[in-house]
Amino acid sequence: MKTLTLLRHAKSGWDDAVPRDFDRPLNPKGRRAALTMGRHLRDADYAFDHVVASPAVRVAETVAAVEDGYGRPLSPVWERSVYLASAATLLDLVRALPAEAERVLLVGHNPGLEELVMMLAADDGTALRDAVETKYPTGTLAEMTLPGSWAEAGEGRATLTRFVRPRDLDAALGPDGD
Repeated sequence: MKTLTLLRHAKSGWDDAVPRDFDRPLNPKGRRAALTMGRHLRDADYAFDHVVASPAVRVAETVAAVEDGYGRPLSPVWERSVYLASAATLLDLVRALPAEAERVLLVGHNPGLEELVMMLAADDGTALRDAVETKYPTGTLAEMTLPGSWAEAGEGRATLTRFVRPRDLDAALGPDGD
């Protein structure tokens, strides 16, 4: 059984004057949310033997803050193809993961991550899947288990086991109308 955890980057700053979307940094709330998610990963005993992440600034800063809360390095493979990737591109990446990896963390962007969950997770009518379909906010993680190998990942083959938003851990990290 393989475990795939998807983490959407934390809230970034739209007010920062950067020339490219790729270079947008996290805002203060995003940094707090990423640190909180890292603490959650630590406290809930998440473990990863392979990490893949978009090299966008907001993802790199999310990874750094998650590491601070998690208390150990994630040492991601920085994969340019994750940047603003479609679900189909992300599925190709999942299918090409190292066979020996059992617990993988993928850190990236929406709408690709949300669409990947919706594609892989069986439509079983559970509250978790409904929550993903409603909204996959910044800083949120979704965990799925997949039978067989990574190469066998496909539509409806995964079971969604966790969906944790920053606001589930700290109400102050919920929507603020911005």
